[in-house]
Amino acid sequence: MSIKKILISQPRPQSDKSPYFDIEKNRNVEIVFRPFIKVEGLSSKEFRAQKISIPEFTAVIFTARTAVDNFFRLCEETRYQVPDTLKYFCSAESIGLYLQKYIPFRKRKIFHSPTGKFEGLIPLLQKHHKEKYLFAVSDVNKDILANLEKSKLQYTRAVMYRTVPNDFGPDEKFDYDMLVFFSPEGIKSLLKNFPDFEQGGIKIATFGISTAQSVIDAGLRLDLDGSAGAQKSITATLDQFIAEVNGDAETA
Repeated sequence: MSIKKILISQPRPQSDKSPYFDIEKNRNVEIVFRPFIKVEGLSSKEFRAQKISIPEFTAVIFTARTAVDNFFRLCEETRYQVPDTLKYFCSAESIGLYLQKYIPFRKRKIFHSPTGKFEGLIPLLQKHHKEKYLFAVSDVNKDILANLEKSKLQYTRAVMYRTVPNDFGPDEKFDYDMLVFFSPEGIKSLLKNFPDFEQGGIKIATFGISTAQSVIDAGLRLDLDGSAGAQKSITATLDQFIAEVNGDAETA
């Protein structure tokens, strides 16, 4: 079965220059952006239940803008005045720049991974090994903790927001030829929304090792494991797959 309509389980890109729109045009397909999951911030009461005192920490680790938003929200709700001496370590430069929404940008306070990945941040964290780190995460952010454990740094994992299924409306069409997932929670949401889901000819693509495994664990067929083509971008991998399925491989 050819691929004509694709669901990308992420928000629509803010830029009209996204490669996804090039795929739509070049492959003559329709791409729908429909997140399967959404984020909810923990209440200050729920956060306090973790018995974590933010003032005890000298630095914060961020791997997402959502973590930044919820950190400063909880600081405000718990009436904690963030000191100028607090340092910030980010897994990507874009997250470091996003901090300007809350604090003046100062290079001596904000550090980011030179590779744009969490692994690239580890040497910086180790360089500042005397810091006491607060790691602001979601309830499902566990995959990268092994790297922190090996580093033997002083850190505390603080859950500040949770990932929950995004419900589909009863009249919402689900007539896709391909579903693209980026997290195990997306697979869980699929099965929650459609407990009688039958894959049939629907193609399922994943990006991320744990996401691919969750498809297999759910007894579904994995048609494209994007992790295997890690040297290519997500959109390039997706484009090539669509071309091969639709018989346009010569133009891939």
